[in-house]
Amino acid sequence: MATQSAPEGACDPPPRPEAALGCPGGYISKLRELVKHEGDKNKSQWKTMGPAKVAVPSPNDFLQKRSKESKLAPKKKEEDGKKLLPLSVPPRTYHPVTRIKKNFISKNALAVMTGEPKKPRHFCVDTRQGDKYLLEPSGLFPKYINKKNYGVLPKYVIQRNEEMKREEEEYQASVLEQLKKKAMKLLSEEERTNILKALKKNWEEINRAYQSLPIVTDTRYKQMHKEELELKLKQLEHDIAAIEKHKCVYIANI
Repeated sequence: MATQSAPEGACDPPPRPEAALGCPGGYISKLRELVKHEGDKNKSQWKTMGPAKVAVPSPNDFLQKRSKESKLAPKKKEEDGKKLLPLSVPPRTYHPVTRIKKNFISKNALAVMTGEPKKPRHFCVDTRQGDKYLLEPSGLFPKYINKKNYGVLPKYVIQRNEEMKREEEEYQASVLEQLKKKAMKLLSEEERTNILKALKKNWEEINRAYQSLPIVTDTRYKQMHKEELELKLKQLEHDIAAIEKHKCVYIANI
């Protein structure tokens, strides 16, 4: 079965109207050139169309000798409308000072004769080959013992010693004052007699209370009361015996 071929030009796109092709009678925008310029402006020159077109240098503009050196500006004879002052010329009566020739040989000889002689430097030779070194910086030369202030204490050390001595004296004085405050006081004979009488009177009162206790101590309270009175009597007897035994009695000032 033979296939029927499609007629020629059946799949071609329809023809465009004349207005779209920019023919006479079609619409053309006034901003067409401006839009085209803005589009070309933002495009990169090397992106799609190759390198930019640059003017080729002229053969007459070749590099000449000393063309890159900096050149001074020409001098101006007149600046700001004012004439420059002429150069000053010395007068005819001016005589320049001529150098006076010096006799350095006689000058040096005179300086040697009138100058102070140099002091000899002390050396020390320690090998048979003659090797020597200066004696003063070696420490073997008595340099510091010849000073006027050798062995003298510095002022700050003397001042510090005086301050330490004064602080020690103040401390000793404060200690003595504290000892005097806490020193023992000697009782007079009258005070000793009065204290002894008071102790004996107190002993008699406690002894009377002790004698008044019941014979039978069947309760805990009676036993404790009896023991307390016995302790007080023993302490009073000890104090009375001590005061009667010693004629001089000292008490502490607390």
